[in-house]
Amino acid sequence: MSSSDSNPTAMHATVPDSTIPNAAVRRPAPHRSDVPWSHRCNVFVRCLITLLSAIAAGALGTLAHRMGASSNIPYGLVLAFILIGASAWCARSRGGVLGLALHLSVSYLTVWWLAMPGPGGDLMLPIGFHSTTMPWWSQHVGYIWLYGSLIVQVLLLVCPARWFRIGGKDE
Repeated sequence: MSSSDSNPTAMHATVPDSTIPNAAVRRPAPHRSDVPWSHRCNVFVRCLITLLSAIAAGALGTLAHRMGASSNIPYGLVLAFILIGASAWCARSRGGVLGLALHLSVSYLTVWWLAMPGPGGDLMLPIGFHSTTMPWWSQHVGYIWLYGSLIVQVLLLVCPARWFRIGGKDE
């Protein structure tokens, strides 16, 4: 019997990480508790969560984007972009590029649906008007939100996949 047979740890000796190239380092798979609950669900539930968050982000962003525009301080637009960006980031983290594509299409359809006139002719996203008595932000914040919500999500689409990993996942 050799010395390596008598010592079970000798067969599985570890080499310091500095001697192994990064590609050869094996990381342990994340524990189920290392990732958020929405990432542990099956694909249909993850798609449903993405769908609901896209509708909520598009609707709440549309409601919030005009806050402060009449005072030339568009803090609502900033909050709306943060909301749509965070929701889209979660969608890509949860479902990859296809999850973000689902989020982008549903949230953008929600924004466009809310941009249409209501039954009484009221608009939640007024665009395309000019006035000499209204501040610049009041006149243009609708266009900025309408196209900016799309641009924010497209920018997240082209970001590297490593920016969307959670809990040490290796994808």
